Amino acid sequence: MAFEIPVPYTWNSTFSVEYKNLDNEHRGLFKAIADCEQNRKCGDTLDRLRKVMKDHFDTEEEMMLKANYAQDLFEPHKVAHDDFIEKLSGLEATEEKPLSDDDVIYVKQWLVDHIKGTDFKYKGQLSESE
Repeated sequence: MAFEIPVPYTWNSTFSVEYKNLDNEHRGLFKAIADCEQNRKCGDTLDRLRKVMKDHFDTEEEMMLKANYAQDLFEPHKVAHDDFIEKLSGLEATEEKPLSDDDVIYVKQWLVDHIKGTDFKYKGQLSESE
C-alpha cells in the first residue's frame, strides 16, 4: 500500500516511531532526500543520502537486535534496507545524468511507505539506543 507523500517533503509527527533517536534520524533522511531533489546533478548530495541511509539502517537494525525483535519481522526488514541501499547505489547525480523525476519519486515513496508500513511494526518493542 502506498502512503501519501507529504508536500513539502519533510518529516512530521505522522511519521513518529516513538523513539527520539530514530525520529531524529528520519527527519535527516527526509532532508537528505529533499536536498537530492533540489540538487539533482550533485553527486556529493546523493552520496550524503546514501551515507545517512546506511547509518540509519545500522542504528535501527542494532536496536532491533538488542531488543530481540522477532526474527520473522527482522529479516524482511533488513532485506528491505539492503535492497534499498542497492537501488540507491545504482543511481547517479551528474551533469550528464541527473536524478530523474522517477528516481526522486521512488526514493520519496520508499521512505514514506517504509516508515508507515514497516517501521511502525516495531513501535513499543525496542529500547532507545545509547
